[in-house]
Amino acid sequence: MSNEVNDIQENTAPVADVEVGTAADVEEMMKKFDRESNTRVYTGVPQKIVRYALSAFTLFMMWMNLFSTWDERIRRCLFLGFVFLLVFALFPIKKGKLRENHIPIYDIFLGVVGAGSFFYYVFNFDSIVRRATRINTLEIALGVIGIIVLVEACRRVVGIPIICVASVFVIYAFASGSSLKKVIYNLFYTTTGVIGTPIGVCSTYIVLFIVFGAFLEATGISDFFIQCANSVAGAAVGGPAKVSVISSALCGMVSGSSVGNTVTTGSITIPMMKKTGYPGEFAGAVEAASSTGGQIMPPIMGAAAFLMAEFCGVPYSNIVVRAILPAFLYFMGIFLMVHFRAKKLGLKGIPKDQLPKLGKLILTKGFLLVPLVVLVYMIIQGYTMSRSAIIATGLAVVVSLLNKDNRMTLTGFVNALENGGKNTLSVAVACAMAGIIAGVVTMTGLGQIFISAIVGLANGRLLVALILTMLCCILLGMGVPTTANYVIMATTCAPILITGMGMNPIAANMFVFYFGIVADITPPVALAAYAGAAIAKANPMKTAFNATRLAIAAFIVPYMFAYNNAMLFIDTNAFDVILIVITSIVGMAAIAAGLEGFMFRHMNMPMRLVSAAAGLMLIKPGIITDAIGFGLIAVIIALQFIMEKNKTKAAA
Repeated sequence: MSNEVNDIQENTAPVADVEVGTAADVEEMMKKFDRESNTRVYTGVPQKIVRYALSAFTLFMMWMNLFSTWDERIRRCLFLGFVFLLVFALFPIKKGKLRENHIPIYDIFLGVVGAGSFFYYVFNFDSIVRRATRINTLEIALGVIGIIVLVEACRRVVGIPIICVASVFVIYAFASGSSLKKVIYNLFYTTTGVIGTPIGVCSTYIVLFIVFGAFLEATGISDFFIQCANSVAGAAVGGPAKVSVISSALCGMVSGSSVGNTVTTGSITIPMMKKTGYPGEFAGAVEAASSTGGQIMPPIMGAAAFLMAEFCGVPYSNIVVRAILPAFLYFMGIFLMVHFRAKKLGLKGIPKDQLPKLGKLILTKGFLLVPLVVLVYMIIQGYTMSRSAIIATGLAVVVSLLNKDNRMTLTGFVNALENGGKNTLSVAVACAMAGIIAGVVTMTGLGQIFISAIVGLANGRLLVALILTMLCCILLGMGVPTTANYVIMATTCAPILITGMGMNPIAANMFVFYFGIVADITPPVALAAYAGAAIAKANPMKTAFNATRLAIAAFIVPYMFAYNNAMLFIDTNAFDVILIVITSIVGMAAIAAGLEGFMFRHMNMPMRLVSAAAGLMLIKPGIITDAIGFGLIAVIIALQFIMEKNKTKAAA
């Protein structure tokens, strides 16, 4: 995160008479709330050592995924060993002022011992596998040490919530009668625990797409997206906020980080919004909500599309197609609320003569999209996701050389490697903790108990099961990186809906993914909203509540496709899809108008409530509810027209 903060040093200067946060303000806010931003300060030779260590880690992971034929357990243990060394070199034991170029001896010890426990597994792999469950006392001790050090790494990099959850699971394992030897064997030495599916996915896919995102951002594609959004929506009513929605959707799908995207694009869009006349809390919230939504934006979805394809066992193209309409409705909801707020405040757009021309942008900078297009094409054509990501990363380097405004130098190349490696650490640690949760579920049969408990509480009512699952997702997702967040949701919450309630696997995975990501804007741990607040010089909690309200679609749309899979283009036809698109868009417009209190003119409270109710009627599938929804909206429009006409007559 500190890299994004440094990149916006100039962009966060005050615009005209508008007060916005500086890079220092953003960094201070992030260090207070975002553990990923709380890193040691290195200068001179130590800085170069850390920089090249992160770059070497990134290159090693690319090499391992392309050429290595090692057993999967060896690959995962090597990955985690190097992650531990880097985590304790970068992240201090607590927040606060730090001495430059200083690593306490206890952190060196923790890094070496933690990494050593995994490297021991690597060097004694054949013996451990041959003996199976007959691990010796030393190996039990190393397993305990490895897990304890993992917990401390997670506390520093990710946060407490996921540790609390994992701890409850481990306590349950012992309470159910499992011995220390059995717990350590299952959680540390098998692919159902720490080195299980979450870390396998992280070391194979996530790390490569994080690196791809780092290189793609280095090409200057974020600036290209922002300029394109300006050319399309900058001149509209309240244009800068609409630019924020569009540009954040485009940038966020690549970055894989709600917070990182908020800082990168928000440094440009938030000052523009405040200058136009939007309040600071609203401007920061628009950017945070839009950046968070970037994680659900096809075709990349912050790497979640590829992970979902893996978990659901379907082609990648299948996931992308099914994600289109829900993502469109999410951003349509924010876009409409921004529009109605601008109309209510009487805000204007940016003069057209100050905006770039879309055609010229495409002609001069359109080549920046080549790596993204090639990546999607290769995966659809059947290439492995790992190979596709690495080839697309190489293409990003080539494309950058063609961009005279942002040509990648050797320093820029190393920067991208460094950023990719650093951004991988938090995701890897979170995935390893998710492995503990998944391991206990597998070892104890707790998954079936969960399913029985939720089904019992729901008593056959899908709505109750969905609400309980939603609360679990928001709780487990607090402060956890998006991709790791989804892995946790997919291994703990999705099976409840699939096995217990009979939901379609894709719909269930989409449901938990949506509610996992909204943790970034949902108080009290709303990291993306806090980043937006720092740039907007606004109250963090007010910004978070504004962002939650703007992202209302994220709380509605998942229930829509849970009840009606046609929204995901599952078991449907063209007519039903068209009907759903029309009713959903009109429904979102009615909800947005009700929340903002403005449609064609100001709305009183009863009218706002009726408008929101009409929108919900249209969003809920069914001929009767659609008819009622359209009828109520027609009444509101008629009343607004009559009120405006009477106002005009009175003025005359």
